Amino acid sequence: MRRHEARAASADRVAESGWEVARLPGSPSLEGVWMAGFRDRGAGGLDLRVLPQLVVVVVIGLGGDPVAVRSASGTQPMRSLVASLSPGPARVRGEHVECVEVCLSPRAAYAVLGVSPRELDGAVTALTDVWGPQARRLGEQLAEAGTWPERLALTDSFLAKRAVGAPSMSPEVAAAWQTIVARRGRIRIADLAASCGCSHKLLRSRFTAQIGLTPKRAAMLVRFDHAARALRAGHSPSNVALACGYSDQPHLHRDVLALAGCTPGALAGTAASAG
Repeated sequence: MRRHEARAASADRVAESGWEVARLPGSPSLEGVWMAGFRDRGAGGLDLRVLPQLVVVVVIGLGGDPVAVRSASGTQPMRSLVASLSPGPARVRGEHVECVEVCLSPRAAYAVLGVSPRELDGAVTALTDVWGPQARRLGEQLAEAGTWPERLALTDSFLAKRAVGAPSMSPEVAAAWQTIVARRGRIRIADLAASCGCSHKLLRSRFTAQIGLTPKRAAMLVRFDHAARALRAGHSPSNVALACGYSDQPHLHRDVLALAGCTPGALAGTAASAG
């Protein structure tokens, strides 16, 4: 199943749990972008563990109270936010949440964020700290729009305009990321550099600047992504460790704790994300 199909299936499950979900009709203007609108129609509130993913997640609030983002640096109110590929252990709580969520592939994120992804690593950041007044204006425009199709079309247009004249990801960085994903994180970094035709040092420098993680950390993230999905599907930690390329179960435990801030057992019991 492709990632966007998986996210659509997740959105369907969220809709069944009391959330209204709206998707953009047709395809986004930019490759590597997925978006949807979410409204807590059941008034059940949001209590979500923020997990590392293979996408950068941008959430644009549409009015109401800001959500509370709790991380290692404390609890901060945010109306709109951006979560990096590896945001560090964090939790988001809110009431009467209504928002547009945008998921960006690393290539799309590099084009539209306007800051080095390296600056966002390890954090959930207020969107105004990234896009400045544009983030606030976009949120206001979306809140004023009457329908979800209008809101999603406005968001799509906004992203397309930001991508005009944006820097392109280096071919070797794009190739390295694709290889890491295709190999599910199971590749030696020296072999990765050789396959991309550049030195280990050069690849590390460009990859970190454009993806926001070192190649080694990116491989760790991709392994975790597959492991997290398997754990949440009900597979045992011992089987997941073997299937996802960990040396043993303690290795899986260490990586899950480092990336998600919880044990594999706790991760397995986490409810499906709205995104």
